Amino acid sequence: MRLVLDELVVRPWLPTDLDAVWAALQDPAIRLWNGSGARSRQEAAVWLARRSEGEDHVSRAVVDAGGVLLGSVSLHSIHDGGAEIGYWVVPAARGRRVAPRVVDATVRWAFAELGLERVELAHAVENTASGRVAERAGFVLEGRLRQAYRYGDGLRHDELLWSRLPGDPLT
Repeated sequence: MRLVLDELVVRPWLPTDLDAVWAALQDPAIRLWNGSGARSRQEAAVWLARRSEGEDHVSRAVVDAGGVLLGSVSLHSIHDGGAEIGYWVVPAARGRRVAPRVVDATVRWAFAELGLERVELAHAVENTASGRVAERAGFVLEGRLRQAYRYGDGLRHDELLWSRLPGDPLT
């Protein structure tokens, strides 16, 4: 999958992304809400290597037209017509609606190219920015999952569960 959305490019991860990944994984918000912190460049390299495509996931870098890393988007747990989506955006790109645009485009691609019938997005209740992303990307709020996931702070948080189906109204 490679998508071009005006000035945004969603493309496969490259070994040359290591420095930018290492820097991004130091961000406190990414560490908290994605559990993706890396304590060393070696751990960042392992994180990057795990982003190669597999049968049950598709993970991509989000960069600007100049190739600067803005974020990550991943479809994971792909199984039986469904998947989950996750993402993060570097601090310098926040507030520019990068995440909702990329999430929307990735879900549209997954419906068209992978034949998915449902994509879920879950986030900690306290992560209100992810709630805005879900809503702007056309997801429908389904409910609250109590103490559903252990985040980067080591605590189990309630999550809000959203979904998007191919027939949902386009955003």
